[in-house]
Amino acid sequence: MLLLTLAPAQAAEVLKGWLEWVHEVEMRVVENGVVEDVAVSAGEQVKEGDLLLRMDQREAKAHLLETRARVARARVASEKAQRESDRSQELFDRGLIAIEELKDAELLLAAANAEEAAAKAAEAAADVALERTELRAPFDGIVVARNVWKGAVIYKTLQQEPLIVVAPNDRMLARALVTANVLRRYQTGDKVRVKVGDSTRAGSVYSLGVQSVRVELEGAVYYLDIIFDTKANEVLRPSETVQILFP
Repeated sequence: MLLLTLAPAQAAEVLKGWLEWVHEVEMRVVENGVVEDVAVSAGEQVKEGDLLLRMDQREAKAHLLETRARVARARVASEKAQRESDRSQELFDRGLIAIEELKDAELLLAAANAEEAAAKAAEAAADVALERTELRAPFDGIVVARNVWKGAVIYKTLQQEPLIVVAPNDRMLARALVTANVLRRYQTGDKVRVKVGDSTRAGSVYSLGVQSVRVELEGAVYYLDIIFDTKANEVLRPSETVQILFP
């Protein structure tokens, strides 16, 4: 990594730095399966909700259909039990059946209702399982890495690297390495400017390093992060060099 230091003549005003993503989201699937389609490539811009990857959905869809059929059967049984309970209540009110028969009908209704609730819960779980066969963009951003291709067999316990990595690209970090003495001059939220190429834009101090990155001859050095908004359709990449200008 490039060691970035203060400009000697403007130690209190200018820092040399480089760009980083504000954060990255590493995306993996949570079930075993075969990749049916990969819809994006590295460097592609995505919108929140865009499809990134789809696994083979045949088994998940079949399971969902099975649970929906179970719900339908349970609903019919609940309706029948409700009618029987209503009829038993009417007969009991007329003195034609004993209290035990009424209680039996009420118990059958409770069991039928419980079975319907369990069936609906299974349907909801199956619906979630089907959703999990797809990876979708969690926010507007850029695909940082793609490590999967159509036809790949995925085991959820053996995913050593993420299948797809996504980062937001509406904001970026300008990062510099500074000593503790320099770090003490600034506070989170301090207004600064960031010069990227020939363009300068407003930013603010995002975070002050707590743990040292390494120790140099001049002492321990820490990260100083500045956050700033990117421009529409602007493509900036990590490791691009920048200047951080303090008032």
